[in-house]
Amino acid sequence: MLIKCFSAALQGIRAELVTIEIHAVAGSEFSLVGLPDNAVKESRDRIRAAMMVNGFKPPIKQITINMAPADLKKEGAGFDLPLAIGMLYVTEDVQRSKLDEYMIVGELSLDGTLQPIRGVLPISLCAKEHGFKGIILPQANAHEAAVVDGIDVIAAETLLEVVHFLNGIQPIEPTHIDIEQAFAQQGGVTDIDFSDIRGQENVRRAMEVAAAGGHNMIMVGPPGSGKSMLAKRLPTILPPLTLEEAIDTTKIHSVAGLLSAGQSLVTTRPFRSPHHTATDVALIGGGSNPHPGEISLAHNGVLFLDEVPEYKRATLEVLRQPIEDRKITVARSKMTIEYPASFMLVAAMNPCPCGNYGNPLRTCTCTPAQVHRYKSRVSGPLLDRIDIQCEVQAVPFEMLQSQQPGEASCVVRERVVRARKVQHERFRNSGIYCNAQMSSRQVRRYCPIDAEGSTLLQKAMESLGLSARAYDRILKVARTIADLESSPNIQPQHLMEAISYRSLDRSTWGE
Repeated sequence: MLIKCFSAALQGIRAELVTIEIHAVAGSEFSLVGLPDNAVKESRDRIRAAMMVNGFKPPIKQITINMAPADLKKEGAGFDLPLAIGMLYVTEDVQRSKLDEYMIVGELSLDGTLQPIRGVLPISLCAKEHGFKGIILPQANAHEAAVVDGIDVIAAETLLEVVHFLNGIQPIEPTHIDIEQAFAQQGGVTDIDFSDIRGQENVRRAMEVAAAGGHNMIMVGPPGSGKSMLAKRLPTILPPLTLEEAIDTTKIHSVAGLLSAGQSLVTTRPFRSPHHTATDVALIGGGSNPHPGEISLAHNGVLFLDEVPEYKRATLEVLRQPIEDRKITVARSKMTIEYPASFMLVAAMNPCPCGNYGNPLRTCTCTPAQVHRYKSRVSGPLLDRIDIQCEVQAVPFEMLQSQQPGEASCVVRERVVRARKVQHERFRNSGIYCNAQMSSRQVRRYCPIDAEGSTLLQKAMESLGLSARAYDRILKVARTIADLESSPNIQPQHLMEAISYRSLDRSTWGE
């Protein structure tokens, strides 16, 4: 007897079709092949207990199960349900008629209850791609799978419900959601706002420019000056996620197992803030069985590195390539996986180990050598990739007491969205969406400057010792400032503001 049923294995943020072939003859041995990991190998005991609790007798035969393709690593407990259905066919408790029509995934508890699994959205997309009528999965994953239009999402609570559905005893209505309505209802809800910030007008302006052009940013200032508070409010002035961006972001969070039960989409821009003890793998992704890292979880959102000099130098350096390429490739001996990583990097740091260097209200206790050593923990090549660098000063007491609220996020966001619309038209059909993503060739095309601006930029390059990469980034920021002012051309005042955001390139910054 040979029976086939279908499931899927995650490969990065994609899912690959897995055909489960079960061969049964007289005997009593059990063999599972096809590169299963320990969680898959242990499924035999979970399946046996679930079958017995629900009144089914495990087959007493020699069973060989092959999970094809045999060279693709299978991991996780999501194969419990399809393996159990195959075993139940061997015992003639399940009819074959519907097995070819559905992809099946789900983890089994010992009592037969179906537990949610990660990566359901990519798996559902895989089912549609291969022409399946639908997908059978745990109830907790139903809304996530229903994001994919054109397939039936059959959600069940228990193994018994699945058996009755396949045998035609108990029909299950497919789960459907109005994706446009769900997206509109869930998006944009936040309990923090730019109006919470007192003072810091120069930093607020820098953050508006960063949001409008998708630029990376670093803030330098004493402890308690509001760097973390400002960074956490940056997503509130970013343009809302588009539906396409929401689906891409949801796929990554689904694979990472970060979606809550019943959640269908990630509808707000991610804000990830890993601790400075994070390892290289935690930050960029990978591992023996690769998983997305923090830079991929921040895709279409913000990656915030607080106290950035406290991170290991090697850990920071691995960010250099993803910042440029907006993706990360994890290479292993048997596979190469690519994760998207289009994020805004926002970093914050003190000016020195004690935090008081350049603070007029407190005395710095650090030696010049300590200050230099502290600053040098963030390398020049990494700073080159950060478009906007600004100093954050301590907020005066009088301003902290002020009852006058600052400008609200919704007001700032309107200006940011208008600037992004200009960029969307500019880069239509070019594969990029904001000024920060321009290549050098596109900078030359879209960021021309007049003779006065050229002289101004030349003097800044010579006096600050800026690199060629910094030259491009100044022009990108100037282009964004011009977009915020609805100016078709980059004016000298736009360049002057953009140059002012290169404070860390000066040898005397913070003095």
